[in-house]
Amino acid sequence: MSLRIVFMGTPDFAVPALDILLQNGYDIVGVVTATDKLGGRGKKQLLQPPVKKYALEKGLKVLQPSNLKSPDFIEALRALKADLQVVVAFRMLPEAVWDMPPKGTFNLHGSLLPRYRGAAPINWAVINGDTETGVTTFFIKHEIDTGDVLFQARMPIGPDETAGEVHDRMMHLGASLVLKTVKAIETGDYQLAKQDGAQATMAPKIFKATCEIDFSLTTKEVHDFVRGLSPFPAAWTTLDGKTLKVMRGRPEAAAHQLAPGTFESDNQAFIRIAAKDGYYYLDELQLSGRKRMNVRDFLNGYQFG
Repeated sequence: MSLRIVFMGTPDFAVPALDILLQNGYDIVGVVTATDKLGGRGKKQLLQPPVKKYALEKGLKVLQPSNLKSPDFIEALRALKADLQVVVAFRMLPEAVWDMPPKGTFNLHGSLLPRYRGAAPINWAVINGDTETGVTTFFIKHEIDTGDVLFQARMPIGPDETAGEVHDRMMHLGASLVLKTVKAIETGDYQLAKQDGAQATMAPKIFKATCEIDFSLTTKEVHDFVRGLSPFPAAWTTLDGKTLKVMRGRPEAAAHQLAPGTFESDNQAFIRIAAKDGYYYLDELQLSGRKRMNVRDFLNGYQFG
């Protein structure tokens, strides 16, 4: 008999994992995702989460609880009689939910646990200049991202790769690991590994206030910071009192006497900002109230004095 699986996830990152389970014939008896949110121009349009859109296209049953402890949701979830629950980019679950299915609930996390426990593992790996990351499946327990590890898969991070680009590659690697994990749980062919808490590092949620670029750092540190926050929420500095988001740039080591954060430009082809050991050249940027554009297009409509 095929496993009865409930899938829990919300953003684009989770869709390939749900898709690969369906493509391999698994019985997805329900999908739990976030509630619809207002968005689009003026935030007046009700937007469905990507996982919901996909699930409805495939004719799957969708649950969108606003409260995961609600008796009505718990009853509806129990009625699905799942053997296993699979979680990819969802919310923290109460014990009444994760402890429900007989074969447990496992989560896919975007790091090589115990490194980067928390909400933003991809961003922090890039910000910290790591050259490797990966994905981990683990059984959920009380403390977030601390459960026993099922499987891991590694992937490199390129020196100029953005968090968005790592995310887009990782979601497919993660989907393959989810499939491997479900197959192993189905047959019982797996061994759990305890996480070493002493090796744990954290990846806390990122807020706009902490995305301001510190140009007293080295050019490489600035570059990693920009990459790690691109395309969202985006690293920023200020220009003429307005927020200037930096999506992409290049470090260049050079001696100079300028104060960190000083702008220089030829008003044609380059904008560079002085950092501790050189310059950071801006390649793609967005000034508040304007579109995202490359540096040449930006300089067509803006001149430094």
